[in-house]
Amino acid sequence: MIYDIAKFLHVTGVAMLMGNITVTAIWKFFADRDGRPEILSYAQKMVTYTDWSMTVWGVVLIMGGGYFMAVSAGFPLGQGWLLWSQVLFVVSGLIWLLVIVPIQVKQARLAKAFAPGDVGEAYRSLSRRWLAWGLVSTVPLVAATWLMVVKPV
Repeated sequence: MIYDIAKFLHVTGVAMLMGNITVTAIWKFFADRDGRPEILSYAQKMVTYTDWSMTVWGVVLIMGGGYFMAVSAGFPLGQGWLLWSQVLFVVSGLIWLLVIVPIQVKQARLAKAFAPGDVGEAYRSLSRRWLAWGLVSTVPLVAATWLMVVKPV
């Protein structure tokens, strides 16, 4: 029963994290294409809110549930699929913390000072970087999810 609870928490965290990063990228992409300052300002605010409410808590549930599940099942944390899943998760997290979050902070500051009818090239450039790095950071998460499901020998 404890293993099942841990697994539930882990899977819930994966759904929260993967769902949020995917949906956020899609609606932010379309908000950026719209180009209206009021839409972009709101979208940028929502990126921050959803990161704190979904991404951070998804990571907490993934890690807490995952480690609790692995320990209770006797999975060796430092070997094979479990090791590589952790490495990929950390790589994605580092990209998010070191590249994506600073871009989001810069965009949030710019969004507070948009000129009427114009968001400026700096914001647009950061949006392109945010989307590109967001896609890059998603690849290791997808690979880690595959490893968790398949558990290759």
